Amino acid sequence: MDFITVRNLVKEYPLGRTTVHALRGVSLDIARGDSVCVVGPSGAGKSTLLNILGLLDDPTSGELRFDGVTVATLDRRSRHRFRRERIAFIFQSFNLVPVLNAYENIEFSLIVRKVRARERRRRIMELSDEVGISGYLRHRPDELSGGQRQRVAIARALVTRPEVVFADEPTANLDSQNGAAVLELMKRLHREQGTTFVIASHDEQVMREAGRIVRIVDGVVKDA
Repeated sequence: MDFITVRNLVKEYPLGRTTVHALRGVSLDIARGDSVCVVGPSGAGKSTLLNILGLLDDPTSGELRFDGVTVATLDRRSRHRFRRERIAFIFQSFNLVPVLNAYENIEFSLIVRKVRARERRRRIMELSDEVGISGYLRHRPDELSGGQRQRVAIARALVTRPEVVFADEPTANLDSQNGAAVLELMKRLHREQGTTFVIASHDEQVMREAGRIVRIVDGVVKDA
């Protein structure tokens, strides 16, 4: 059975008197443990697709099944719990909490999951060292560079050990060395824990490392 199944997904946004057709009937299957890179020109619908797959947005029409569960059948509370317990998202715009320092931003998702304090600290210290932010854990987001904030966002997503990670341009604000380190970390998590990765990216290095490329143009999958 496929882990994520999409059938005839449509997403439309009203814009004044016109309608923006972000997705035009996307159908896609993603197996558990897949490493998928979604590519395509700006405005093609990559971010829209990731937001719907990650349960951050609703489609206008179509069907999304996640591990055999039809998402549309979930009530709001069940949907939130499903996303919190099984999904992580890495945003291009970081989405860090400005009043929390880096450590607290990473820790928050573990507190929500009721992970014990000692285990929280162990995971955070181990992961922050791997993504190169161990020296910045007491800094708030406005005291960090764009690249440092992205690494905090990546650590926040990976520290929960999710079943699937959706990442929107995760290396966009990193130099080549740090980008390679982040990709290596994702590869290890994929290899050792079987985490499913779905990444939207223009980064050729990300594309080379992906197990599968899905190309989307004008809201339609052209090659999967």
